[in-house]
Amino acid sequence: MALLKSDTDPLEETTQKTTGETAQQSPEARGADLALIASGASVLLAWHQFYFKGNKTRGLFIGLWPPTILAFGSYLNQQAILDTLEESLLSAPGGFESLRKLIGE
Repeated sequence: MALLKSDTDPLEETTQKTTGETAQQSPEARGADLALIASGASVLLAWHQFYFKGNKTRGLFIGLWPPTILAFGSYLNQQAILDTLEESLLSAPGGFESLRKLIGE
């Protein structure tokens, strides 16, 4: 039965039911979606250039874009996680000391 439980707040569910609105995605999730869409579009463009237009050099060049786009998106996501971690450690009293104890320094 634990699989059927909702992770959302009951008040939030009630608000969603009455207003008909759903919660907005976080900026990180939207950025990841944008990176996936851009990577997929560049793969399609590379195939188009390589197979349909016969421009193999341009197709190979455009085919190098998806890993670069995904790597950049991953870097930005990691930076957002790091910023969130630093904010939580700075706001909690003794945050850095407890982290040092946790990792065994």
